[in-house]
Amino acid sequence: MNALEVKNLSKSFGDLKAVNNASFVVPEGSIFGLIGRNGAGKTTTIRMMMNIYIPDEGEVILRGIKVGQEFKNKVGYLPEERGLYKKMKVLETLLYFAELKGVTGKAVKKKAKEYLERFDLTDRIDSKVEDLSKGNQQKIQFISTILHDPEFIILDEPFSGLDPINTNLLKEIILEKKKEGKVIIFSTHLMDFAEKMCDHIAMIDHGNIILNGSLSEIKQKYSQRNVSINYEGDISFLNGHPIVEKVADFGNTTGITVNDPGQIQDLLKLLVERGVNVKRFDAHDISLHEIFIDLAGKEEDILEEVKNV
Repeated sequence: MNALEVKNLSKSFGDLKAVNNASFVVPEGSIFGLIGRNGAGKTTTIRMMMNIYIPDEGEVILRGIKVGQEFKNKVGYLPEERGLYKKMKVLETLLYFAELKGVTGKAVKKKAKEYLERFDLTDRIDSKVEDLSKGNQQKIQFISTILHDPEFIILDEPFSGLDPINTNLLKEIILEKKKEGKVIIFSTHLMDFAEKMCDHIAMIDHGNIILNGSLSEIKQKYSQRNVSINYEGDISFLNGHPIVEKVADFGNTTGITVNDPGQIQDLLKLLVERGVNVKRFDAHDISLHEIFIDLAGKEEDILEEVKNV
């Protein structure tokens, strides 16, 4: 069952077509990723979903009913451009945003203090927001997004400005919310985050949805001719080899696409014969990053791509 359905959303700003006929569904109880490069149309799409921008065309359906103003009461929204009151104190800020959503009392104050402890901010409880680092302000903004226990959590580039430890903590809390049955939607240009966390994705480029559906099904479809390897040695001989379509170097991992799935074992044999020390050889494995580069790198093919897997 789908919690949200985005149907044919379009939005222009003057001559710029920011979003062009975007459609996708967000299943109940899932983590959904809206992914793409900076400026692709992610934020504009989210703002239309939130009814902040009125679409030129299209609509958003919430459990069978067109989204209206009441949707905002069900949502915790973390915007890309943060909106905290700099002169307010930390705890005061959290309780204020909870009250705006109709949640007050001792229970929410207790929960706010618990979140501050998890984020190692207990000693800043009476500090003014303006005295916090950007990373700590981001943590306060995130806590204020989830403190009122919303049904839907929409996060626009949530990992921006966070160090690895706090990024991991954010991921932990997002997964906890998923277990509670919340619907989580987040936008990101960081493909590895989306790949590790999302059940479903929509990939947007130049305002067009170029791919959407179950992440596992998408990866299965695009990985049939792909191998990921870690190795020591020289594999330059693969460039232009008859069985190899392309080689993509990602630093620690190299993705190799053969012309036919039946040639994967031939590839392994070829590497061994050429004296390459193969440390890892994952057949039928492809990263979301590779898929995005493959699709978004071929502008003329984007609209011909099958949108639903």
